[in-house]
Amino acid sequence: MSRPTGVLVMAYGGPASLDEIPGYLADIRAGRVTSKAILEEITSNYRQIGGRSPLPEKTAAQIEALSARFDPAEVKLYPGMRHWSPWIEDAVRLMVDDGVERAVSLVLAPHYSRESIEKYRLRIAAGEEFRHARLEWRHVDSYHTEPALIQALANRVVEGLSQWPEDERGRVHVVFSAHALPARILREGDPYQDQLWETARLVAEKAGLPDERRSWAYQSAGRTPEPWLGPKYEDHLDDLAARGVRNVVAVAVGFVSDHVEILFDLDIQAQKKARALGIRLERPAALNDDPLYIDALEAVVRRQLKSF
Repeated sequence: MSRPTGVLVMAYGGPASLDEIPGYLADIRAGRVTSKAILEEITSNYRQIGGRSPLPEKTAAQIEALSARFDPAEVKLYPGMRHWSPWIEDAVRLMVDDGVERAVSLVLAPHYSRESIEKYRLRIAAGEEFRHARLEWRHVDSYHTEPALIQALANRVVEGLSQWPEDERGRVHVVFSAHALPARILREGDPYQDQLWETARLVAEKAGLPDERRSWAYQSAGRTPEPWLGPKYEDHLDDLAARGVRNVVAVAVGFVSDHVEILFDLDIQAQKKARALGIRLERPAALNDDPLYIDALEAVVRRQLKSF
């Protein structure tokens, strides 16, 4: 009897309570000391979005929806988080214990960077090393142009624009965004920014959005001294206000779930800035378990399964 092929579905992870935040930050910071000021700031951010990260719950719903697309006798999905439970290393252990020999790895982030996607694979390798095992892997690098993904995001643009009367929508501006990374990735030839911009262009085309009514900004930059990709979201709102833009739809193409980078960085922080500038800022929901997004994930996984 042949064993099912494993599919390791990975996300960043997040604390389930305020008490878990110190441990969560310790894992992210890889041993670097977290100052009291940073701990208090992050704790305050989570408190304002309900005291916990919704990411594990959102990820579980995505995995459940994706798992329903496959015959469980042939394909078995495993959740793994990079910085919190269920840990990627533990997921690999479960796969080995289940006798899985072939597996697909999929990060729930459409765009590749060595600063992000590659680090998930290091966790996979650590899990294999701990179990003294080697699985045959097919890794999904990116899926930033997947047609169903583009359609799902285009639908978000249309949904956002629909918050204004039809005769006013032609004056509404759309800001696409993603998580900032250190600016040095551009010198290193990392494809992250190019992939993000390609996604934004395809989404705008699909939604019928002209170039002059869309722009780009980065959010959620880390707390390090080195330069990060820009423009920073709040600074970009300043620029838009100076150009006379007063109506904005926020579509974060780099995130697939409503979690702290959306619920705090956009819904609270960017929204506060927008109000101060006299800008009306609307944000449609993230993809979460939208059937179209699950269509995209299914297509990506099936292509990898055929490659064994």
